[in-house]
Amino acid sequence: MSKTAIYPGTFDPITFGHIDVIKKSLKIVDKLIVATTDNIEKDYLFSIDERMDILKKSLFKDLRFNKNKIKIIAFDDLTVKICKKYNASIIIRGLRAVSDFEYEFQLAGMNKKLDKNIETIFLMSDIENEIISSKFIKEIGKLRGDLKKFATKSVIKAIKAKFS
Repeated sequence: MSKTAIYPGTFDPITFGHIDVIKKSLKIVDKLIVATTDNIEKDYLFSIDERMDILKKSLFKDLRFNKNKIKIIAFDDLTVKICKKYNASIIIRGLRAVSDFEYEFQLAGMNKKLDKNIETIFLMSDIENEIISSKFIKEIGKLRGDLKKFATKSVIKAIKAKFS
């Protein structure tokens, strides 16, 4: 039986921390839906269309992930509804620090209440990528810092274009 998971997030922009979670997810599921949203009250640098483009370029061009194993979508609905739409029984959530856990634990509990058939799996990025956040990448990019240790070539190019 094929296992499909949803990895939801804003990915504004995608980082090597997110990519670690994607790599680890692909070891435990057959198909991963990377789902980006902008329905959360947040100040976005990139539009939803730009994020979709950056995700595709980063994952398929820069890193050459298998397009048959990853699908990239935009969504503006409950994650459990997206799970049903794509026949996914798993939600993947990334953890960077202990401080992330309380929010993620509550979110997982709410999703379980909404649909008891969907499980949440927490994955951590590798230690060298734990401290990376989209927020910090945007700040470093704005201040013209070196982003090579934090993101793919496509992300770096997009950030430079935003701040030039």
